[in-house]
Amino acid sequence: MIPPDWESESIMQQLLLKSLKSETLAPALPDDIGSQLAQTVIGPLAEVEVYPRSITGVDRSLYFLGRRDGKKYVGVISGTIPQNHASQTYRTIQINNAKLQLALILADSEAADMLKASLPFLKPRVIGPIPSAGCGDRLGLATPGHVRALVKTQLGAVLCQQSVRENSRTGRSPRQVLDDATWGAWQEGWRRGYGADADHLKTESQIDTFVEAGYTFYTVDAGDHMDGEADSADGPLLEAKTNALPWDRLQSTPGDLIHELTRRPVELDGFKVQLSRAEVLRAAAKYGAVVAHTFAMYRHLCRAMGPGSFEFEVSVDETDSATTLAEHIYIAVELARLGVVCTSLAPRFVGDFEKGVDYIGDIGAFEASFKRHAALARAYGNYKLSLHSGSDKFAIYPVVARHTRGLIHLKTAGTSYLEALRTVAEHRPGLFRDIFEFCGTRYADDRQSYHVSAKIDRLPVVSLLPDADLPAVLNDFHAREVLHVTYGSVLKNPPLYQVLYDVLHRYENAYGENLERHFDRHFALLR
Repeated sequence: MIPPDWESESIMQQLLLKSLKSETLAPALPDDIGSQLAQTVIGPLAEVEVYPRSITGVDRSLYFLGRRDGKKYVGVISGTIPQNHASQTYRTIQINNAKLQLALILADSEAADMLKASLPFLKPRVIGPIPSAGCGDRLGLATPGHVRALVKTQLGAVLCQQSVRENSRTGRSPRQVLDDATWGAWQEGWRRGYGADADHLKTESQIDTFVEAGYTFYTVDAGDHMDGEADSADGPLLEAKTNALPWDRLQSTPGDLIHELTRRPVELDGFKVQLSRAEVLRAAAKYGAVVAHTFAMYRHLCRAMGPGSFEFEVSVDETDSATTLAEHIYIAVELARLGVVCTSLAPRFVGDFEKGVDYIGDIGAFEASFKRHAALARAYGNYKLSLHSGSDKFAIYPVVARHTRGLIHLKTAGTSYLEALRTVAEHRPGLFRDIFEFCGTRYADDRQSYHVSAKIDRLPVVSLLPDADLPAVLNDFHAREVLHVTYGSVLKNPPLYQVLYDVLHRYENAYGENLERHFDRHFALLR
């Protein structure tokens, strides 16, 4: 409830003038006062719809994010405002006899850079060794909803997360993804800092693109260098594969490796693991080239950004077979020996982690294996275990929380796109039916690069469903997977994606509420 005296426009103007006197970052306004200030003073002056939580006083200026005619603008009120942006418009305003300048600047990359210079909390940063969540956003519209859920937790936030593969399918650049996260974070008043994850990088040139854009978190996927034949190879073949590894790049020898990993048991929270020579050979044959490539990628990052200025995740999850303890030990020991500082590691856990649906498998078997991997992560670098394809795995979140002791990173992406489609189903049922039918025609091709098991013949027949039942389609296993993996085709179909974006812009708050509700469920189980 807004106190009666705040209802006065004059009082609100006085509050604005007070905010303009702050030389350091002023405290965030309470929601009720921010809303009143946005509606009664700033919005009418700027002729935009102001996002109240964005209102920020610093350095004798007041910054805010506004919206008009489907576009977003950075607003600045100050005594003097330099003309330094091509789209900038400004005029003189008067508030309680004080003459001020008001500028409106189109919210583009240049404006984002300007804003970060004044509001450093909007720059991506290193999150550190705290439990964290990565929230991918394939549409560039989901960050406000992510923040609404994250603000209720103590999780470190990676608000910008997208892979090269996803960018190729959405048509967005790394910089566009980062800018969208920046505007979304500011819109909701997020001041705790956030990370920006360049996900599933395979080459040094890909690293360079994300470094230039300003990312702080780098996930290296060296899966192309893994030798899957090692899983079934016999002893002589394992010897041959191990001897053929690039030992000059690994800065070691087969003999040194075997000696180091077999000379004593690994002690982990009450249990021991004694590696055999055969286990070491199999792990090295399978992952030796992975380690060499990861090391090269890490060194490249150190040269580009400087050691300690970024977070580094190693991904070995995209394989058919679960990562064994011996393989995990090999990877951890070798990377540590080479000086690679891992923030997090993504093994391939037992069971199935399919896109957008709950965990498939024996939860007891998962827990028995997972707790050993968690103990290993604590013993060999205190790095986080990263849960890839981690959205909607509600059945195992309590297990993960119990055994990681905070050393966990959750990665989500496609589930936010599904909540966008839920929003469409609620407000534009005809468009949802069109998207659904189109996705059915694309599934056979689009599923090829994903681990999914949905069946086309098990899909709901949306043409027969009443409008009120359409949002519940997003709860169906087969529908979720089909819609999840076909997003790229939708976003490359102008008649669909143009209307999709229009609907989500119009129902921006409804989309945010759906995301908040969905991620509340995730984060509650991870606490």
